[in-house]
Amino acid sequence: MSEHIRDRETKATLVQTLWNAIALNAEFYENALNTSRNRSIARAIVILAALSHMLGSAVILITNRASIPILGIALLIDGLAVVAGYYFWTATIWQLGQWLRSSQPTYRELLIPIGFAYAPQAFNFLTLIPLLGSPIEFVLALWSLLTVILAVRQGLDISLRWAGLICLVGWPLVQIALRSVQTFEQFLVQVTQ
Repeated sequence: MSEHIRDRETKATLVQTLWNAIALNAEFYENALNTSRNRSIARAIVILAALSHMLGSAVILITNRASIPILGIALLIDGLAVVAGYYFWTATIWQLGQWLRSSQPTYRELLIPIGFAYAPQAFNFLTLIPLLGSPIEFVLALWSLLTVILAVRQGLDISLRWAGLICLVGWPLVQIALRSVQTFEQFLVQVTQ
């Protein structure tokens, strides 16, 4: 198979995966572990979410006249915070899931459906819209929370109530961490001006 055809299939698969994840397709999350390519696609979605978050932050930092070194440092921290939040939240969910069920997916397997659930974060670049940035960020965070709850419900085969409780343990911590990074970025810009 030529590389061009394989690239086109990968893009189609990524777009289809993003759509199914965003649409809260329960069957999609049920079958998340059934395809070997899903680990790469889940990782790509998380990276896309981090890049989208970085893009939104970049516009805000440039608007605030951040210097090039500060912009670079802030964006690196911003992207790493999104990726670290993904791994932390998955670890929290996996640990709590172990207490509830003895037979469950491994941590590595759980990274796949939760990675898919980061799909709404691909729209985080919309936070650059003046006056609507914070509300958009909040809606996307809630949407991601809902997708993660569905992913955990299907992935761990537990009730919706338990999935919600498990996901709500780590979600506020991830949100606080991301807000702290944004506050730190603004602080860096103010200190260097």
